[in-house]
Amino acid sequence: MHRTGRIKLLFLLPASLWVLCFTIFPLAYGVRLSLFDIDPSGPDTFVGLAHYGRFFTDDRAIHSVFVTLVFVVCGVTLQMCLGMALAMLFSRPMALRGLWRAVLTLPLFATPMAVGLLFITVFYEEGGLVNGLFHVKIPWLSNPTWAVISVILVDVWQWTPFCFLIFLAALQGIPQDYYEAAHLETASATSVFRHVTVPILQPTIVLVLLLRVAEAFKVFDIPFTLTNGGPGTATQVVSMYAYIEGLRFRNFGYAASMSILLFVAVMVGVMFTIKRIRQAYQND
Repeated sequence: MHRTGRIKLLFLLPASLWVLCFTIFPLAYGVRLSLFDIDPSGPDTFVGLAHYGRFFTDDRAIHSVFVTLVFVVCGVTLQMCLGMALAMLFSRPMALRGLWRAVLTLPLFATPMAVGLLFITVFYEEGGLVNGLFHVKIPWLSNPTWAVISVILVDVWQWTPFCFLIFLAALQGIPQDYYEAAHLETASATSVFRHVTVPILQPTIVLVLLLRVAEAFKVFDIPFTLTNGGPGTATQVVSMYAYIEGLRFRNFGYAASMSILLFVAVMVGVMFTIKRIRQAYQND
């Protein structure tokens, strides 16, 4: 191997070691855990795929999958719609535009655990910020339906700025000539948005969708701190159920199997989406 090739490999070595130590090894160890019954006081017992079979017959696990899907679909949809609307609004000239943009990005810098604790006071039923401000009596955290809505709203509050920033950057990259030509054909802002903005932003929209869906499936911090999975199991997502089974009940193998199944489901969904997008571009 030439000297230049060895130097290139040397520069790649730290990144390769990082991936090996913090990605591949934990994943491989998680797969190994999922195939065993782990006994902290004795030898591990090989059970094969029994934990995976248990997942599909566990009512609480199925319920956690349903809660996670509701959270992902509703939360990501709202985040992308609001992010796009805000990006369209603040891409136009206005007074103090830079200040407003900075303010809108502030939720991104808060840690999810702190956000969950903060919104306990916001959604407090007796004199909380929302109920006290609007003089209503909404059981935000004690009613199962409202608890799910509360968790979704908090996640939307924190992650809409992420969508906003990416959409804003993409909008600023669209040449104004396209809009000027479109306005010669129609005066409808809706038509311009549908036939000019959306097609140009399609790769960005898909990117944001994939990033947010992959991240939303792993949600843990907000439901853990805001509702602790309650009332009952109303907001108990898959990651929280895995945490309960693994760290509270010491069912490490079963918890690992849930995490592996979640990982596989997200990866299959992402790969399927990318494949469909690639086929659509090839057909065009």
